[in-house]
Amino acid sequence: MVFQAVRPPRLSDAIADQIRDLIYEGALPPGTRMPSERELAERFDTSRPTVRSALAKLDSEGLLQMQRDGLHVNDPMADNTAVSLTALYEGRPERFDDYLEFRLIIEREATYFAALRATTVDRDNISRCFEKLMELHEQSDAGSEAQADADFHLAIYEASHNMTILHVMRGMAGLLRNDVIHNRSRLHPRTGYHELNGQQHRAIYDAVMAGSPDAARAAAHTHIALVREFLDEMQKATDRLETSLRRMASKAQLGQPDSSDLPPPLGPEKD
Repeated sequence: MVFQAVRPPRLSDAIADQIRDLIYEGALPPGTRMPSERELAERFDTSRPTVRSALAKLDSEGLLQMQRDGLHVNDPMADNTAVSLTALYEGRPERFDDYLEFRLIIEREATYFAALRATTVDRDNISRCFEKLMELHEQSDAGSEAQADADFHLAIYEASHNMTILHVMRGMAGLLRNDVIHNRSRLHPRTGYHELNGQQHRAIYDAVMAGSPDAARAAAHTHIALVREFLDEMQKATDRLETSLRRMASKAQLGQPDSSDLPPPLGPEKD
């Protein structure tokens, strides 16, 4: 048996590991501005060159990105996921229901686990997001409300304490926000949708805050299913209209009279 010398890990590697864990756990979300080298050196009780080496390692992994005002946390999944999904859905609106079906699955389970696992800190965060959402809901500000809507769902993903769900959905954050904005702009004018949407968000919030995972899962299912149902109805109405327009255009090209140009049907002959 051959034994090899055991060397303690480099301090810079240990610092990089700790920061990496904080990023993956969501404690340092994408966009967060990192403290300066001096501040980090003080917090870790080490030298600035050691901190610089740790940050350089994280930068090479794509977890940090230099901007004008310093280093910021980057989500390496975000760009790749967003680009791939944009290419998948671009020009193929029929595939968008696949995304909604995916969200239906994720929302149900993420909300279930959020109700089961949310900490006091998570609940405070969800409450802040929900209160902001309801405030904008009352103002009927569709654009700002859509942003608050996406933030509320991201808070639920964080509270699920499932790293895969959190980072996949964070990577899809742009698509999620676009989905919410797109759907809200189309569905907002629909009779009853705005009120139902507010009620469903409250049902999700109440179930998570009460720690009722089964109720939370059911509320999330109802919420996404409603969006799919309304959008499906709208798509069918659009398809019917397009069919009618094509029929009219075809008749015009063939020189056939439109039904509105025909004389009224003759009534029964009178004696």
